[in-house]
Amino acid sequence: MSKSDAAEKNFVNYNCAQSVLTAYAEDYNLSKDQALSMSVAFGGGIGRLQETCGAVTGALMALGLSSNFKEGDTRDKINKVYDEAGKFIDDFIKENGTIKCRDLLGCDLKSEEGHKYFVENKLREKKCQAYIRFACELLEKYRFK
Repeated sequence: MSKSDAAEKNFVNYNCAQSVLTAYAEDYNLSKDQALSMSVAFGGGIGRLQETCGAVTGALMALGLSSNFKEGDTRDKINKVYDEAGKFIDDFIKENGTIKCRDLLGCDLKSEEGHKYFVENKLREKKCQAYIRFACELLEKYRFK
């Protein structure tokens, strides 16, 4: 099963960030529970504030894990990770116009009206799922092998 397929399958039960990170957890010796715990606060655009999309934050966590960064690594290694993260974000924006959850969905989930719009228009299935798939596909281009 591809990482994109695994993330979509995860999305049935978890938020965007959890779905993406959990798809990669095993690759970096994280248990499913560890991945779920470390990414739970990033759902809904970070704590439901609808800021940075959870698919993006989950992918960036996986990108960081793929760097195998450890104490004593050089500034050059940090800069390499920053460069790859920046390219990932640039490509996500090129495809989707933004990384901001509120703008990606076109509604305010904190308002009753916005939440109703989200549910009635099946944005979780139509939009969030597509962002999760795209983030995983894009991550394959940037993660460190």
